[in-house]
Amino acid sequence: MTVLPTALDASAPEYTANREHMLGKLAELHTEQNKALDGGGQKYLDRHRGRGKLLARERIELLLDPDTPFLELSPLAAWGSEYAVGASLICGIGTVEGVECLITANDPTVRGGASNPWTLKKALRGNEIAFANRLPCISLVESGGADLPSQKEIFIPGGALFRDITRLSAAGIPTVAVVFGNSTAGGAYIPGMSDHVIMVKERSKVFLGGPPLVKMATGEESDDESLGGAEMHARTSGLADYFALDEPDALRQARRVVGRLNHRKAYADPAVAKAPKYDPEELLGIVPGDLKIPFDPREVIARIVDGSDFDEFKPLYGPSLVTGWAHLHGYPVGILANAQGVLFSAESQKAAQFIQLANQRDIPLVFLHNTTGYMVGARYEQGGIIKHGAMMINAVSNSKVPHLSVLLGASYGAGHYGMCGRAYEPRFLFAWPSAKSAVMGPQQLAGVMSIVMRESAAARGKPFDEEQDAALRAMVEQQIEAESLPMFLSGRLYDDGVIDPRDTRTVLGMSLSAIHTAPVEGARGGFGVFRM
Repeated sequence: MTVLPTALDASAPEYTANREHMLGKLAELHTEQNKALDGGGQKYLDRHRGRGKLLARERIELLLDPDTPFLELSPLAAWGSEYAVGASLICGIGTVEGVECLITANDPTVRGGASNPWTLKKALRGNEIAFANRLPCISLVESGGADLPSQKEIFIPGGALFRDITRLSAAGIPTVAVVFGNSTAGGAYIPGMSDHVIMVKERSKVFLGGPPLVKMATGEESDDESLGGAEMHARTSGLADYFALDEPDALRQARRVVGRLNHRKAYADPAVAKAPKYDPEELLGIVPGDLKIPFDPREVIARIVDGSDFDEFKPLYGPSLVTGWAHLHGYPVGILANAQGVLFSAESQKAAQFIQLANQRDIPLVFLHNTTGYMVGARYEQGGIIKHGAMMINAVSNSKVPHLSVLLGASYGAGHYGMCGRAYEPRFLFAWPSAKSAVMGPQQLAGVMSIVMRESAAARGKPFDEEQDAALRAMVEQQIEAESLPMFLSGRLYDDGVIDPRDTRTVLGMSLSAIHTAPVEGARGGFGVFRM
């Protein structure tokens, strides 16, 4: 074993300051996450319970195997928008009858579970995760369909939701729909296209057109039950495969359906792994409040990998990027972690080689972000930073092994791309509350704009308004700072969740377990041309 040493001093003032800053960030995060837990508010929670119905999270809890975790994804979806935090949809990975599944549940306490643009984005992201990792999909349905005032943003792209259900089924990935209430209009196609459908007596309502629409279109008098009730679909239309007497019975039947899927993981679960040698609580004191101050990512690695055992690759070459091999909850991983923020040519070439090696060995990669981007300046441009940075991005783009990314600190510029940002399709991407991501830092961006405007004024022979420039710089800095924060980015689904640093090992372990439901196979060649 190569156990990482630690230089972290939990009694140092710097550690204490870092910890207090992180705890403050976590308090802010929990306040916002609680908004999603509150659903539509106490009034609508009470109304829902008054109808004898389970809340969406209670349904998930009854569906899951007892005492097993649920990895919730994108809980802050729609944060900062006009819609409720969480986007009226709960999405995550949990274990049902021993099978890891992708579970979605409409929250009917939020505008009747109606889908808004962020609901759609969140549901589509869930389908991506299910497809890439071959996870059976369980939809707990109770929704009034599209939020009509925002239909212009939902209707046309929303067809992808139904396309995905059929493609999952065609790929041999089971889909199960449990209908607890309304699933009407376009929403009727969720059970209509799922492999297995369960409906609840006198509760489920599945139809393309309700009584008012039927009356208007055909003149026919009808009611909900005759058009789309559970008993009608179980006895007459055949849309319902299983008829449940109540919600607990529906969830019991859903568990039995999953138990009979004969869905097997590509790999057996690994043996119980050794815990890290160091206390994960110490992860709170590693990242400085000021991201301009560097920190050693080995201190993070030592607290998340099995036994703190890490074999570093090329430790003396390209020292601003730490690369090496470890196990995490028994799964082999390659790790790339920024050490000094800036990526130089050596780090880029080192990363490209390491990524190729991981593909040769079929080993997933974990990217730990804290980068300001690739180095600039005449010396570095002449030294080939563009082609070397492109080499790293090429390797990330064409790598076939699963990637997991965690934004610890800064993730700016093309460095975000080279470290497998969202556009490079990591299987999962999470952020710490300390993370920031943008095209560049707020001060740098405002400074660049100021220089350009100053030069423009000089070229036109006009005086430069210093007071106006200062005001503009302050405004831009404030805007970019706000737009680079993790809650803002998570609200737009640019990550799969903002996590407590102490949960990093657990979150990555659950992600790796889900990943290994599907075969892990690296690229054998197949990379683009590396400019040498």
